[in-house]
Amino acid sequence: MVKQKTGAASYDADQIQVLEGLEPVRKRPGMYIGSTGREGLHHLIKEIADNSIDEAIAGEADTVTVHMLSDGGIRVSDNGRGIPVDTHPKTGKSTLETVLTILHAGGKFGGGGYKVSSGLHGVGISVVNALSSKLVAEVFLNGVHYRQTFERGVPTTELEKVGKATHHGTTITFWPDSEIFQVTTFEYPWVVDYLRHQAYLTKGVKTTVFNEKTNENYSFYFEGGIQSYVRHLNIGKDVVGDKVFYVEKQIEDVMVEVSLQYNDSFNETVKPFANNVFNPDGGTHLVGFRTALTRVINDYARKNGLLKEKEENLTGEDCREGLTAVILVKIPDPQFEGQTKNKLGNPEIRGYVDKVMAEYFSYYLEENPAVAKGIIGKALLASRARKAARAARDNIIRKGVLDGASMPGKLADCSSKDPAKSEIYLVEGDSAGGSAKSGRDSKTQAILPLRGKVLNVERARLDKMLANNEIVSLIKALGVGIDEQFSIERLRYHRIILMTDADVDGSHINTLLLTFFFRYMRPVIDGGFLYLAKPPLYLLKSSGGKKYYAYSDDQRDSIMDGLIADRKANGTKIDISDDRKKQAGISELQRYKGLGEMDADQLWETTMNPDNRVLIQVRVDDAEKSDAIFNKLMGEEVSLRKSFIQSRAKFVKDLDV
Repeated sequence: MVKQKTGAASYDADQIQVLEGLEPVRKRPGMYIGSTGREGLHHLIKEIADNSIDEAIAGEADTVTVHMLSDGGIRVSDNGRGIPVDTHPKTGKSTLETVLTILHAGGKFGGGGYKVSSGLHGVGISVVNALSSKLVAEVFLNGVHYRQTFERGVPTTELEKVGKATHHGTTITFWPDSEIFQVTTFEYPWVVDYLRHQAYLTKGVKTTVFNEKTNENYSFYFEGGIQSYVRHLNIGKDVVGDKVFYVEKQIEDVMVEVSLQYNDSFNETVKPFANNVFNPDGGTHLVGFRTALTRVINDYARKNGLLKEKEENLTGEDCREGLTAVILVKIPDPQFEGQTKNKLGNPEIRGYVDKVMAEYFSYYLEENPAVAKGIIGKALLASRARKAARAARDNIIRKGVLDGASMPGKLADCSSKDPAKSEIYLVEGDSAGGSAKSGRDSKTQAILPLRGKVLNVERARLDKMLANNEIVSLIKALGVGIDEQFSIERLRYHRIILMTDADVDGSHINTLLLTFFFRYMRPVIDGGFLYLAKPPLYLLKSSGGKKYYAYSDDQRDSIMDGLIADRKANGTKIDISDDRKKQAGISELQRYKGLGEMDADQLWETTMNPDNRVLIQVRVDDAEKSDAIFNKLMGEEVSLRKSFIQSRAKFVKDLDV
C-alpha cells in the first residue's frame, strides 16, 4: 500500500479535470492551431477556407471568396453544397450545430461526404468557433437561407430560417477572440498568397479576396493548375526548354499530379502537396518523386552516351540543382503527422508517385531531346562543382580552418559559454567594430567586424564561398559548419545581430548577409536566431544638454513637436518665425552617416544595450516570395533588379549618394 506523504496535497478523482465540448480548444489552443500568434491567427482562415476548397476538389463548387471586414472579422463564402442542416441522428442537434460545437464531427471520416479532403481530424471549423468571440454560420440550401450565431463556441441562437435563397453554399463569418490571440489583425498579403496557391492547386476554381478597409481586391483562376504554378515559381529565371513537364494520372483511388521545369539557378524548389495541403517536411510523395527523377535521368544519360561508362552515377543532389517542381497527390485517407500536416506518411504513395513519374518523365525526355540534354548537362556541371566544392571543404577542414577551436583572430568573443545567453554582432567595418568592442557587455556580447562587402553567394558555389575570408570567418565564429557538416545544435550564439550603417551601403551589406543565411543557413532564420540592429539616424541635443535619439525622420519630427509643446506649456515664448529646431530648443541636430561616427558609449546606449535597443527579428513568412526577391536583387538578371528599384524609388525619402 502506498501512503500519501504528510502535508502533500491530495490527489484523487477531484483533481482529474474532464473538459467538455470545446473547452479543450480554449484551454490549449496551441495544440490545435500551432500558436496564438500571427501564424495561429491566420490558420483560422485556412481551416474555414480549406473546407470550401474541399467542395471545389469534389466538383461541387467553383468559387471561394474571403472578405476581410472593416471591423476585423473574416467572411468565407463558397457556392458548394452547403453544410447539412437536418437533425443529426446521434446528437439530436442540427448537423450544422454539431460540426460547429463538437470536435471530430465532420464529413471527412467515412468517405461518404468527401472522397478527398484537406481535413483529417474533423476539428477545423469547431476550433475556429471555439477561438472566435463571435461566429455566424449561414447556409443556403434547397431555396432556404439558414443562420445560427455562436460566441466562443457556444450557440447564442437556434438554427433559424431567415429568408429565401437563390443559390446554394456556405458562408462563415468570424471574429477572432482577443482573449486568446496576441494579435487579431489579419494581413491582406497573407490572404492573397493563400488564395493564389489554392487556385494553382485546384484547376477551374476562382478564388477572390476583398479587403473592405482598403478597397483592395484580387481574384485568381488558373486553368493550367500546377503547370501555371511552376511557371510562376520560375519567373525571372532562365529556364531549360519552354515546355513544362506535366502528368496527371490516377492509380486506384489516388490521383497523382506532377509538374516540373529546370532553371539556371543553383537552388532546388520542390513543393509537395497532399489534398492541397503544403507539406514543408515532405513525406512519401516527395521520396517517390526524388527516387524516380534520379533514376530516370541516370538511365537516359547512360542510354544516350551522355554519362560515360566509367563515370559514376549522378546523385540526387546533382539531378535537382535548378529544379522547380510541384507534386500534388489526392488521397482518400491521408496520414499526416499532426494537425499542422507538415509531412505525409502514407507508405503506398511513394510507389504510386515513383511509378507515374518514372513512366511519364521518361517519355518527356525521349520526346524532348534538346531539353533532356540541357537537364543532364546541368546535372553533370553540378556533379563536377559538387566534387570540387567537397574537395575544397575537405581541404580547409583538414587544415583546421573551420575548426571551432580556432576562432577568427578578429573575433572579440564573449565570456559566456551558454548559447542562450550569448549574442554576436556582425559589424560593418573596423571603425564601428572598434567602438562596438569597447562599448559592449563582454560577458554576453561578441563582436565580429566584417571588412568590406561580403561575397554575393546567390551565384556562388561552395568552393568559391570557402575561398572568401569573411564568409569563412563567419562560419567559424558561429560554429555550425557548412553544407553536409552543418548542425544548428552547435550554434554558439542564439542572437546573431547584423549591425550596419543606416545608409545604402549598410543596406547592401545586410542584403548580402541575408542572402548567405537564406541560401546556406536557413535553420538559423527558421530558429529565430537572426536579427537586424536598428541604429539611430539622428542625435538631438537640447539647450539644457539633454540628448534624444531618433530612428526615423518621423520620430525626429515627433520629438521636436513634443519639445515645442512642453516649452509652450512651461510658458516659454516661441517665435514662430524661427525654424522648428530653434522653436524646440535644439542646440545640435546631427544626422549619423555611419556607426563609426558614434563613440563606444553612444553605440552601447542606442544600439547594443538590451534595455533600449531596437532589434528586428528576421523571419521567412513566404519562402516563395523570399526566393523571388533574392533572385531579383542578387541574381544576374540586371533588368529585374532595375525594374524592382524603379518601382520602389518613389518610396525613398532621403537617399545618401
